[in-house]
Amino acid sequence: MSAIFKEKNTAVITGAASGIGLALAKKCVGYGMRVLVADWDADSLEKAASSLGQGAGTIRVDVGKIEDWARIKEKVVQDFGGQINLLALNAGVGPKTSFDDADPAAFHKIMDTNLFGVINGITTLLPLIKEKFSSSSSSDGGASAIVITGSKQGITNPPGNPAYNASKAAVKTLAEHLSFDLRAAAPAVGVHLLVPGWTWTGLAGAAGGGEKPAAAWWPEQVVDFLETKVAEGQFWVLCPDNDVTEEVDCKRMRWGAEDAVLGRKPLSRWRGEYEGEFGAWMGK
Repeated sequence: MSAIFKEKNTAVITGAASGIGLALAKKCVGYGMRVLVADWDADSLEKAASSLGQGAGTIRVDVGKIEDWARIKEKVVQDFGGQINLLALNAGVGPKTSFDDADPAAFHKIMDTNLFGVINGITTLLPLIKEKFSSSSSSDGGASAIVITGSKQGITNPPGNPAYNASKAAVKTLAEHLSFDLRAAAPAVGVHLLVPGWTWTGLAGAAGGGEKPAAAWWPEQVVDFLETKVAEGQFWVLCPDNDVTEEVDCKRMRWGAEDAVLGRKPLSRWRGEYEGEFGAWMGK
């Protein structure tokens, strides 16, 4: 998988006009890769094109619409000859949702972008990837990687935004199945679930122009961590931040997974009656 980030390889990145997607696009361009930057925000796309230079092309799309993915595929075939060494399905939105609100529009918006943006991307572009990298020794000796951006909220499921958490939990499931299904059909294609920690992006408040909190990582740190894990062939890319270590993340995830096993109430970590037990668990 260390063969991904190298000169003349290609990358298709959604949600790439800002945040983690833009940081990943910059890394790819820095390696001399050809990059297709896909995003919905026209102003951000224009700024991204200016900052990335000639190594990147842009396309304005709604990843929740399958017809827009047909345009991405057409451009990939036209500009890259159908070759995709890196497919990063990164586009995401996170408006707050609540069951106190009877309007399901916010739920649809999140699912269309966060979940179907991944489903549409895989179903549209995977045939191209498998055609080029259907065996462990592809015709040009290269490899391909599919990076899907998940979230810790899709694993630990904290209260406060059920639609976002559900979308990212579903994305995790899709990524796991994709990794399993490609193990024999296309072993030259790696699948990686990127799970950022607290990262200073638009979703985290960076769009407001405020100062980055000390605990948060920059998007570039997340992308550097991703590159290391891709080179190692790791499916799980569980990013720490300046406040939460990998050990803390793992203990929180284990606690949540054991709710069902031990018969605890759901989301027990945030329930008062488990406060002492959870505190003791984290103190181990």
